[in-house]
Amino acid sequence: MFVPLHDANPLTSISFQYVTVGLIALNAAIYLLFGTQLILSGQNTLMDFTLIPVEFFAGAAAPSSRLPALDAPLFSPGRFTIVSYMFLHGGFLHLLGNMAFLWVFGDNVEDAMGHIRFLLFYLMCGIFAGLTHSLILPDSDIPVIGASGGVAGIVAAYLMLHPKVKIWVLVLWRIPLRIPAAWVLGFWIALQLFSALSSSGGNTAWWAHVGGLAAGAALILIMRRPGVALFDRTPGGA
Repeated sequence: MFVPLHDANPLTSISFQYVTVGLIALNAAIYLLFGTQLILSGQNTLMDFTLIPVEFFAGAAAPSSRLPALDAPLFSPGRFTIVSYMFLHGGFLHLLGNMAFLWVFGDNVEDAMGHIRFLLFYLMCGIFAGLTHSLILPDSDIPVIGASGGVAGIVAAYLMLHPKVKIWVLVLWRIPLRIPAAWVLGFWIALQLFSALSSSGGNTAWWAHVGGLAAGAALILIMRRPGVALFDRTPGGA
């Protein structure tokens, strides 16, 4: 597998990617506060905000074993987990991988949409990703967490905007290569589709990735700024 490092693709419509950086900061802060338990011992509270398909469709509250120590938690899981799950991560590498994709590709998608529409785009991709996974595996009681669904939507949008841009990636965490986006992201998308179709379970919600990709590809068509072209042909981006 690979980790994206950098793309030579300057911003043209916004001065800074505030939403992208804000999302990264929020995900990192939640992981630091709850995931590491270095600051707060909140494992029970954290579990209360994961997406569990069988509970989501039942509309039921989480079992008492998943509730925080207080008898009346501030928030009830319910339908809100379709949003909250995407801000939780199971480990540092899980967080690092998702945030690397968000950092490298999010700024240019934000540039193509504007700040508010990009935030809505990200949330909608994550929501659709969670729904896709839950619809395909409605009886699953395995918690789903991670920003992968929203990130997958960004990957699909970036590929449709800038397929010719060359990206520095770290292959197998050690080999740096500079590859066109169409190759590296196309391979990543193909891997998600193959894994979803061939997987019988496991710890990765592959169908959430597929749902995020589908949402991103569809939403970029209607949410990009007027005049922003698809499939930009210049190697340096828009």
